[in-house]
Amino acid sequence: MRWTALASVLLLAPLAARTATAEEGPMARTKQVLQRSHDIVVGAGEHKQKVHALNDLLRDFLDTDAMGTAAMGNHLAGRPPAEVRDFLDVFRALFVRTYVQRLLLFDAPDFAYRGETITGERAKVETQIVTPKDRFGVTYEMRKSGGTWRATDILVEDASLGDNFRSQFDAALAKESFDSLMTRLRRKVSEAEKPVL
Repeated sequence: MRWTALASVLLLAPLAARTATAEEGPMARTKQVLQRSHDIVVGAGEHKQKVHALNDLLRDFLDTDAMGTAAMGNHLAGRPPAEVRDFLDVFRALFVRTYVQRLLLFDAPDFAYRGETITGERAKVETQIVTPKDRFGVTYEMRKSGGTWRATDILVEDASLGDNFRSQFDAALAKESFDSLMTRLRRKVSEAEKPVL
């Protein structure tokens, strides 16, 4: 299963680059999270327990507020703060659970690490997802915030999930209201909670 299918499930003057040491860089952060994810997936426990454990693990790794804000673009402009927060919470629930169920719990993949590049407070971590049937590249675009590296976008074989989400939100909101879209997103969250194993 290709990661480009994930988006459809959901809806639907820089500094010189340098390579960081493993101790301080985003590569170490990414590797730690993905290795722990793999251990949870292949370890003992029921599906529901694994999903909860993965949600907890990914809470501070995936910056879904940044992802959701970028994906919505100008559509959040002028919205009351409560509505924006509601959207970001729903987006997070959908994105994280879909990430968990469609990637980490699908074929219990292994991960390979190709390198990292840091430009100021931003970085890219190049990885590969390896399953018994496939191997493909996944790049985590990251930003350092509060001393911690967090993923702000995920590129699968050079295709940005953030850009994919934004194009789908743009298309949806050209035909329906924000409230209608929120209703559909909440429905997707409910559907995503059904076990896939």
